[in-house]
Amino acid sequence: MSQDIVSDALNQIINAKKAGKEELEIKRHSKLLLSILAIAKMRKYVKEYKTDGKALKIKLGTINDCRAIKPRFTISISKIERYISRYLPAKNIGILIISTSNGLMTHQTAVEKNIGGSLIAYIY
Repeated sequence: MSQDIVSDALNQIINAKKAGKEELEIKRHSKLLLSILAIAKMRKYVKEYKTDGKALKIKLGTINDCRAIKPRFTISISKIERYISRYLPAKNIGILIISTSNGLMTHQTAVEKNIGGSLIAYIY
């Protein structure tokens, strides 16, 4: 277990998916992780998540892969295409999650609003 809660949680999600489990419980979570899960829920990668005291229970949806991006590159809107082709399998499959001055958002929303930021994770 490392110090990065987001990376640990995303690895646990992928391990549960590979093991054929439909739900899992994560002991450590943060507000950043909850925001990432909210975006994943909107895109149907996660069916449901809820906190029970200190534990976080997640029901998986149609997720194939998700990873934290390290180091957390700071990107401008003009260079976002380079990172889309690096981390996502095809042009319109999956999302990059970017932390901007307006909060967490997908790469499509960041392009629409013309805002750069720091890469956090990718999901497809």
